Amino acid sequence: MNKDLHFVKFHGAGNDFILIDNRIPITLSHEEIAKLCDRHMGIGADGLILLEKPKTSGTHFWMRYFNADGHEASLCGNGSRCVVAFANSLGIISKKAIFEAFDGLHTAEIINTSDGHFWQISLDMHDVSVIETFEDGLFLNTGSPHFVVPVEEVIQYNVFEEGKKLRYDSRFVGGTNVNFFSVYQNGIFVRTYERGVEAETWSCGTGVTATALAWAKLQKFPDGMHHVAVYARGGNFDIAFQKRENQFSSIVLTGPVEKAFSGIAIL
Repeated sequence: MNKDLHFVKFHGAGNDFILIDNRIPITLSHEEIAKLCDRHMGIGADGLILLEKPKTSGTHFWMRYFNADGHEASLCGNGSRCVVAFANSLGIISKKAIFEAFDGLHTAEIINTSDGHFWQISLDMHDVSVIETFEDGLFLNTGSPHFVVPVEEVIQYNVFEEGKKLRYDSRFVGGTNVNFFSVYQNGIFVRTYERGVEAETWSCGTGVTATALAWAKLQKFPDGMHHVAVYARGGNFDIAFQKRENQFSSIVLTGPVEKAFSGIAIL
């Protein structure tokens, strides 16, 4: 029997998601989620997000994130910012949100909004204390695992082929996302091969955050508060963080969110 599924499509700097208000729960199979995310046979998205009733007292909602392959995944930075905009549009929050995701509690703030379709949203990320250095790049976890590779001309780089080679590298148990970057204007330009999507996405929130921290380590930023301008194919970000030796805290990811459209899918 077919069922109607109400959804809203959002994107954070080109990283696009299907969002569903699941406070009255429905169950979706891996196959159904993958079909919805398929760009030829479904709505098309890099992932699907369920906004659910909070599990923890004092929080506004629980966010569950699924990759385009239909499997539940770790933290999604842009998806988190999109679900905050979704919660705002539903009247669950006004300006600030406290919510639970795969890696625990997060806070977020709507810096500005326009016409209920555009938002600028900042997301507090968890501290990072371990960055592994290899000859070909750096590995760290910003809620999701990322391997960061500096290259000469990232805009011309074959991200799909080179990212696919590293995504299942034996050094990274369970696989990794792969970020390539070059110095660009007053900051860095980042392109990401995203696991679960198995392709390049137009941006990746945890990825641009990981790359900014890796760059700070490579450039030996002095201790103190820093802001890094990060450019991606789908839009621009500001990554703020406090550096103390090799410890990174007070990490904040800020960037744009846009509502694309809403509709009803038939499953």
